[in-house]
Amino acid sequence: MSVRRLAPPELQPKSFAFTAENLAWAKQQLAKYPPGRQQSAIIPLLWRAQQQAGGWLPEPAIRYVADFLGVAHIRALEVATFYTMFNLQPVGRFHVQLCGTTPCRLRGADELERVCRARIGAPGAVTHDGKFSWVEVECLGACVNAPMVQINEDYYEDLTAESFGRILDELAAGRKVKPGPQIDRQLSAPVGGPTTLKEKA
Repeated sequence: MSVRRLAPPELQPKSFAFTAENLAWAKQQLAKYPPGRQQSAIIPLLWRAQQQAGGWLPEPAIRYVADFLGVAHIRALEVATFYTMFNLQPVGRFHVQLCGTTPCRLRGADELERVCRARIGAPGAVTHDGKFSWVEVECLGACVNAPMVQINEDYYEDLTAESFGRILDELAAGRKVKPGPQIDRQLSAPVGGPTTLKEKA
């Protein structure tokens, strides 16, 4: 795994604090853990901080969560820099995670990467309108439906360069896009429908 660094100081906000709603949620999370073990809530609290900050985790948010849990700042920083689910740089409104492992590469992820570079720019860059960013990630666990991407919380599978481009167009226009397989496939069932248990008993 490559070294993951925080965004430069000029991109960092001056401060961070949970909204009243998120603060109440965070306190509920702490109640799930035995006394003295509240630091175990660090991952969900960092995740909620990232969501509140617009999809990335600024340094003041990491420090805030550490103080909230009563742990050293470095402990929260270790978690944030270890797990790639935490974005340490600003991201677009639609953050594309392109699966680049072998099954997706064998089934066309190279074409999807070319679309990303042409439409969005270099990995980690955010488009001028703030709508899109992208990175290559390790396996997202939908290998049977390769190639695929994750955009924010949703998976888009069985992609081609054309269908992926259409998805980006629809999102840019503010329209909803149906997640999941982008071909005539039910979830991860075989293409063309069932191939077993077709004979009547």
